[in-house]
Amino acid sequence: MTKAELVEEVARVAELTKKHSEVIVNTVFDSIIEALQKDEKIELRGFGSFRIRQRRSRQGRNPKTGDKVDVPAKKIPYFKPGKELKELINSDSRPES
Repeated sequence: MTKAELVEEVARVAELTKKHSEVIVNTVFDSIIEALQKDEKIELRGFGSFRIRQRRSRQGRNPKTGDKVDVPAKKIPYFKPGKELKELINSDSRPES
């Protein structure tokens, strides 16, 4: 599902205009990004949680030349699905739209 499809689905289910739905979807995404930038954990009960993980610096290799390259430490976003989401995905019955 793309962001545009998500906006359309929100508009359809909530009976809103696409413009209003787009504002809602963008606000949710912007809030998640802003919290992650502050190293905060986002927990959506029944869905999952987002957090930042720290990757250490390491030695890598340039695939073209084979030369060693220093890869700097960095932060990466990490999503951990919740128990309910896992159960829904693994169940045989799917909710109808």
